[in-house]
Amino acid sequence: MQIGILSTGIYLPEEFLTGKEIAEMADIPVSVVEEKMGIKKKYIPGPEDHTCEMGIVAAKQAIAKAGIDPMEIDLVIYIGEEHKEYPLWTAGIKLQEAVGALNAWAFDVALRCGTTVMALKVAKSMMIADPGIQTVLLAGGYRNVDFIDYDNPRTRFMFNLGAGGGAILLKKWHNENLLMETDIITDGSFSDDVVVVSGGTKNPITKEAIAQRLNKLDVLDPEGMKERLEQKSMNNFLKVIRESLRKSGFSEKDISYLGILHMKKSAHEYVLKELGLSEEQSIYLKDYGHIGQIDQILSLELALSDGKVKEGDVVVLVSAGIGYAWGATTIKWGKVDLDG
Repeated sequence: MQIGILSTGIYLPEEFLTGKEIAEMADIPVSVVEEKMGIKKKYIPGPEDHTCEMGIVAAKQAIAKAGIDPMEIDLVIYIGEEHKEYPLWTAGIKLQEAVGALNAWAFDVALRCGTTVMALKVAKSMMIADPGIQTVLLAGGYRNVDFIDYDNPRTRFMFNLGAGGGAILLKKWHNENLLMETDIITDGSFSDDVVVVSGGTKNPITKEAIAQRLNKLDVLDPEGMKERLEQKSMNNFLKVIRESLRKSGFSEKDISYLGILHMKKSAHEYVLKELGLSEEQSIYLKDYGHIGQIDQILSLELALSDGKVKEGDVVVLVSAGIGYAWGATTIKWGKVDLDG
């Protein structure tokens, strides 16, 4: 059964921080932020840029680009962050109502920055299994930049976190932009490494906790996490990419474009080199920062705008999320012969 991408949508706030401003806030050299971390600029939320709201804007954009009636949508999957307008709240239902998808039903999914890739797998599986699901909207927002403490050197690798919204529309039997196979790895040995200490059931939020900045992201075992990640992270990046391609009937030699999350420049370059790809076959998101699970949608939109993705290309979207999770999805871009 063929599942195709109808359209995508992206929302970026008006406000942003430059690498120079981040360096000043963190009291580190500008060269470290701009060259090593790879952040020239990153988007941050304005007063009205709430998490679900940014997803709503992106979803409306995707619906308009596809030229469909939102009443045609059968399912809405919220792919935004759990950090949103209200702590106990199903954002997908709000988004469904806001975009006019009144014939759909909705739910939220979460896998940190791996959510979009995971949700594409979930959506495809549900569309195959349920004949009543023909059109699916994936949408959500991200603003985990709210949890960054620039005075905490343990979280320096997350100084790239930003804000924005994204959306993808999928349709059954759509003969363009085929969603192929996805591969995901999760490793629970990292599950307690990166957390917001206060605010959950273990450590409820208090004035004292806020004063100690325990309501911000922190790394509980920085040296241990670094050592374990160095052994696994890049290998797992490459493994999910290659396995997604294999399951889709391709190999790394077939990749035309790699839509990869923002990470430090050396890691980005390493992945490209190992796959035999040139810098022109990807986009380094130095002017956007890391917008979590929205990175893959943003990268795809930028690549289409720049002419880096063309008819017949094999596109791979790759993600990694705290926890840790790695995922990759292969897409065959352009029109496809339904009888072929």
